[in-house]
Formats: sequence, C-alpha cells, structure tokens
Amino acid sequence: MIQIKKVALSDLETLRDISRQTFFETFASENTAEDMQAYLDKNLNLPQLTIELTNSNSEFYFAILNNDIIGYLKINRGDAQTELKNSQALEIERIYVSKQFQGKDIGKTLYNTALQRAIEIHAPYIWLGVWEKNLKAIHFYKKNGFVEFDKHVFKLGADEQTDILMKVDLVNLKR
Repeated sequence: MIQIKKVALSDLETLRDISRQTFFETFASENTAEDMQAYLDKNLNLPQLTIELTNSNSEFYFAILNNDIIGYLKINRGDAQTELKNSQALEIERIYVSKQFQGKDIGKTLYNTALQRAIEIHAPYIWLGVWEKNLKAIHFYKKNGFVEFDKHVFKLGADEQTDILMKVDLVNLKR
C-alpha cells in the first residue's frame, strides 16, 4: 500500500535524489545531455530545494512503498506559484514517479493528495504546466478533468520548450 508523507527539511537529500532521478528518467531521452545537466544543476540542488521546501506556500509529499521513496509531489499557492499569481488557486508544480512504478496509480495517489489539499484550502481550481511532448502526462490530466487554457515557455538548459497550461475547476467538486 502506498503511503503519502509530507516532506520535512530533514528529508532534503532524499528529496534531491528522487527529484533528480525522476526528472532524468522522464525527460533525458528527449533532451540533450547538456540541457539536462544544466537544468538538474540549477534547479534540483540542495540550496534551491531548501528555498522551496522552507517556503510556507509550498508543500512536498513523498509516495512511499515498502519504505522506499518512489515518487513525489510539489504544490504551491500564493506567491510560491510559478506563474499564475492567484492566491486562491493551487498549482501542481511537480508530480513525478520512478519509472519502474509508473502505471500503478502512484501518480493518481499523488494527484489525489493535491486535490485534497486544494479542497482543504478552498481553492477554486488547480492548475499546472506540462511539456507539450509529454503526451502521457497530458492524457493523465485530461482524464482527471483538466482542460488547456494557455501556454508558456519552460527553459530546460538552453532549450526553450512549450508547456501547456491546464486547470481543473473545483467548484463543483466541493458541493
């Protein structure tokens, strides 16, 4: 059974390791080694993750199976959001699952954690950005009621990529 645990500052190195592992597994085959390394070095290092983890408007959660960390979630609200600065909304910035555990509803479990938090804080909607080439993730979000509403540039190393912005309205879910 999957356990969800809120990440603490004492989990920082584990968070870095699962972040780097799952990002690499997800995107390395579609990007250059240089761009991947530049992104990992700039965004998924201990100082940067410390800043994110200690931001009171961000939360991280681990997915744990048999005492192994197999995925994680990062959600943001208020000024921690990466783009939309709607203080009422909740952003899913990251949902990543180790490759060997994909297709086993781990992502769904992490998504449900985000959904529960959004309901608890009375967010009117959840939004996120997903790379236009990540068709598996786009399908997952559409299946969970997300709709496309915009696009933005996501910089991976020197490569400017297009993210599709998607959101799901929670007003009807709360009733």
